[in-house]
Amino acid sequence: MLKESVLLESQTLRSGVLERTDVLDRVKALSLLPDGMHVTTAMVATYFEVTVKTLESVVEDHRNELRANGYHVLTGTRLTLFKRASGIQSRSRSLALYSRRAVLNVAMLLRDSEVARQVRVYLLDMEYLARTQPVDNPVPTEPFSFDARIDQRITHILGRTIVPMLNALIATSGEHRLELLELREDIENVERRLCWHHKRLATLEGSAPAENVRSTLKAMTWQAFEQHVADLLRRDGCTDVVVRQARSDRGIDVTGRTADGRTVAVQCKNRSGRWTVPSADMQKFAGAARAINRVDLALFVATCNFSHESQAIADLTGVVTVNREEVEAWTAGVRLKALR
Repeated sequence: MLKESVLLESQTLRSGVLERTDVLDRVKALSLLPDGMHVTTAMVATYFEVTVKTLESVVEDHRNELRANGYHVLTGTRLTLFKRASGIQSRSRSLALYSRRAVLNVAMLLRDSEVARQVRVYLLDMEYLARTQPVDNPVPTEPFSFDARIDQRITHILGRTIVPMLNALIATSGEHRLELLELREDIENVERRLCWHHKRLATLEGSAPAENVRSTLKAMTWQAFEQHVADLLRRDGCTDVVVRQARSDRGIDVTGRTADGRTVAVQCKNRSGRWTVPSADMQKFAGAARAINRVDLALFVATCNFSHESQAIADLTGVVTVNREEVEAWTAGVRLKALR
């Protein structure tokens, strides 16, 4: 079992346990602002029993990491609106806010806090128990669905547990780094072989996977397609996956985190026939994902192709495009390369 001190040194390992925010309340009650979502700098300092100056020093050293996990500073109109909505009485021209995830992130960075140390110990204890518990695999009645469930279960275990654990070991290893990298590649090859096996089995049993997938996608509403993409993200080991389905989403339909902790934003377009993604849609999404939300991985998933202009914008801004053929393969079981 890993020592709690490794969380102080490995961002990869920290990213792998950030969804366990319930640990905060198990160690000590965390008070939230009236909005039920955020905590101020003073409140975080009180929770960890450190000075505000100590906390600000941690933020200064790890600002980008904390921002990726929900830390942000409000100023101007955004601050005025937040004060009005939450009832906060303050004359300050700025207000730093932490989400529960950001508070947990701070717990893994504070060296001189006994409360933070207890949180780290609790986190690793929970991870150890989760990984050593036996896996319950109920036996289904239909042979084909049994094979499909096995493939999905193994894929989930590989992507959600084993690969993140290897990422953490790689980040903290020295002498055995090359061996661990090779082992991770072998596991990803096994995952790809499982997907190939599943498609081969379907072909031998007389079905046409590509046609079935295509017709299934075509029958989906835009809401169903967004849910479908969210399910594919979860299948490939992503966590904190949220389908936004709001008109004010700025082009971002689904958000989440990869198995190795990268933030993800997804735009979904369920269109068929000769329709292609226009450059205007790509510009809107790239701006929201890169300039506003600053996510690590931006995916534009479409059941059609991309125009030359939109693909050029994607290449320029670092947006990963997933066209019709890639969506069909992803749906059929092939893990999306960008998520590996």
